[in-house]
Amino acid sequence: MATPASTNDGSAGTLSPWALIGRRFAHHRLAVASLYLLAVLYALALGAEFFAPYPRQWRDLTRAYCPPQLPQFSLRHGLHVPAMRAFVDPLTFKKSYIEDEGAPVKLGFFVKGAPYVFWGLLTWDRHFFGVKNTAAQRPDGRPVTFYFLGADKYGEDIFSRLIYGSRISLSVGLVSIAVTFLLGVTIGGISGYVGGATDTFIQRGIEVINAFPQIPLWLAFGAVLPADWSPLSTYFAITLVLSLLGWTGLARVVRGKILSLREEDYATAARLLGASHTRILFRHLLPGFASHIIVVLTMSVPAMILGETSLSFLQLGLRPPIVSWGVMLQDCLSIQTVENYPWLLMPVVMIVLTVLCFNFLGDGLRDAADPYSTR
Repeated sequence: MATPASTNDGSAGTLSPWALIGRRFAHHRLAVASLYLLAVLYALALGAEFFAPYPRQWRDLTRAYCPPQLPQFSLRHGLHVPAMRAFVDPLTFKKSYIEDEGAPVKLGFFVKGAPYVFWGLLTWDRHFFGVKNTAAQRPDGRPVTFYFLGADKYGEDIFSRLIYGSRISLSVGLVSIAVTFLLGVTIGGISGYVGGATDTFIQRGIEVINAFPQIPLWLAFGAVLPADWSPLSTYFAITLVLSLLGWTGLARVVRGKILSLREEDYATAARLLGASHTRILFRHLLPGFASHIIVVLTMSVPAMILGETSLSFLQLGLRPPIVSWGVMLQDCLSIQTVENYPWLLMPVVMIVLTVLCFNFLGDGLRDAADPYSTR
């Protein structure tokens, strides 16, 4: 028997459901661009030691609140930035910085810098971008520095701390979503599949949880965390708090889908063949709307990131020496500080960019998973 031509031409009728979702998603340009940008952000987070010009706890107190130094290029000096010379006003004693065009700081890629231990496995001293000649010194005898996005009150590089902070802020969302997935799918699946009194009890419990405002609950949970806990313990506690409050939406979605699918012919056939309830639920019913679960989880990640940022900003979540975007924003509690040093708000830019990327990605996945989508 001859093979139909449609099996070789990649037509929509011969593609699997996942292949169809991938094809429709590829036409959503904004979602694809967001996916690539998120991949770059997570790559920076994974290789923070290599991509950051300076180590996490590096600081130069003589360069406190140094303004951003944007790279320049010239035929004479190549890629460089003008050196910054500190100046203290004799009347107000306010420190300011003046560009010294005659003393350029040469920059380069894959430069030698402060040594670091990459993921606790490899000791190296190469950085993706930074000062090319680290042996060069300022007139005061200190090594020359380069602050791409400026420095904070301790002379710490904002750009390096943003990269290190992404490791915490971005991972909190993923770890929380993993716990949310486990709770939402399990509890929602049981509620929809079993029904009856079990369904009623679970739904009333979800309604009680949703009745509490999340922000005050986050603040309450953050306030009871012991101050003497280790950074790792605080990190997992914040992750657990965000997960325990974020699974109800997914459980409602799973419950509604299970209610509509449990009486389908293939579910009835599996039940008549002797399949266990667990196998019917997790092997036959849940895979039928896995794409919808992925969409809901994707749209929930920004809420987890914003939750961690809010708690850390209010000093009720993660605390120094942990570096996260919320912890960095603790320097912005003073309006006067933000007015004088606006580059301290750079974590806000990263948070907004990440949240928008996740929202656009979720929109693209939602449209791709819709079988009636016109894309």
